[in-house]
Amino acid sequence: MVSESEESLSENEESKAIREPKTPKIPVWDLPDVPKGKLPPHIQLQRTRVFCTSDAPTHTENIQYSGAYASMGVDNSLRLEEFRNNFRVDVIKLSEDDMEFDMIGIDAAIANAFRRILISELPTMAIEKVFMANNTSVVQDEVLAHRLGLIPLKVDPRLFNYMSENDEPNEKNTIVFKLHVRCEKGSSRIKVKSNELKWLPNGSEFILSTEKATSDSTSKPKTYTSFNCSQESLPEFSNDPIAPKHDDIIIAKLGAGQEIELEAHAVKGMGKTHAKWSPVATAWYRMLPEVVLLQEIKGEKAEELVKKCPVNVFDIEDIGRGRKRATVAQPRSCTLCRECIRGDDWDKLVALRRVRDHFIFTIESTGALPPEVLFTEAVKILEDKCERVITELS
Repeated sequence: MVSESEESLSENEESKAIREPKTPKIPVWDLPDVPKGKLPPHIQLQRTRVFCTSDAPTHTENIQYSGAYASMGVDNSLRLEEFRNNFRVDVIKLSEDDMEFDMIGIDAAIANAFRRILISELPTMAIEKVFMANNTSVVQDEVLAHRLGLIPLKVDPRLFNYMSENDEPNEKNTIVFKLHVRCEKGSSRIKVKSNELKWLPNGSEFILSTEKATSDSTSKPKTYTSFNCSQESLPEFSNDPIAPKHDDIIIAKLGAGQEIELEAHAVKGMGKTHAKWSPVATAWYRMLPEVVLLQEIKGEKAEELVKKCPVNVFDIEDIGRGRKRATVAQPRSCTLCRECIRGDDWDKLVALRRVRDHFIFTIESTGALPPEVLFTEAVKILEDKCERVITELS
């Protein structure tokens, strides 16, 4: 017994076969030869680009196997000499706090290694301990200490040593600031800003409580730090005093009669311990966008394309006699929002891709070190890691 649904299905298949003639089969020996030593254009494009379709990106995987294209006579292995010849860094924009540059000829894993080192492994100086003498503000002690820790300090961390649990605070591992602000009774509310943090080059001024009872009038009272000399006498700080990077960071607000008196001790640390030691506000990268017009777009269609893009990637070019056509003016500005390929058949006119080995890297420094110095320090850290791995393997 054959059901009606099965009969209708077979009839549909037969009619479809009649409407759509079968593609003639070509024998294997009649296929054209694949050129040796060179990939076909479509495979080379899949190897070097990530395609961004209207639904999702495709060809995102990176082919690492050295023999992936051996049948075509192409060696896919990573060679040091080839890397040296192809890799380069192009600085696009550089300011006091920001830097944008291109890294060309590397893998995404290496770009991500630089990003992670910049965020979590480059040391800086940040306030770690806060000694409260008086706090009658509405801000709790622990919240106030947390806000102080996040204030970036304008000081080169390479001039200081790390401080372990067994070390005593000295001029080479600790920076001391004091903060003493009072809002007089009858006056209006005031703002306590970061410029109120005063550097104490001679160390702490708070006397240890255990020493108060035992110290005599002739000996110098012992404080929380043991500085052998003033940090101002050191040549690296004589002309460049230590201070917060920005003077207008609001720490707290004081009402009439309220007061804050404290000492803040800054030490050297890394971002993987706490975010306050991270030297960058952000460090990120993206692959270079590539916008390709698959066909020539003219007239009203060109104007429609220009209006579709929210970041002005496309522009209108006058080709004479009142005719206009669309051009890709600023492909680097493309955010891959895909607006230009949404709609009827727009994906047949415009192709969006990303260059797989071309990364646009952006570094925003918090101010301890310039962004170009941060990047060179990140390169040194990655180099040290590679040397340690090579030494262990050998």
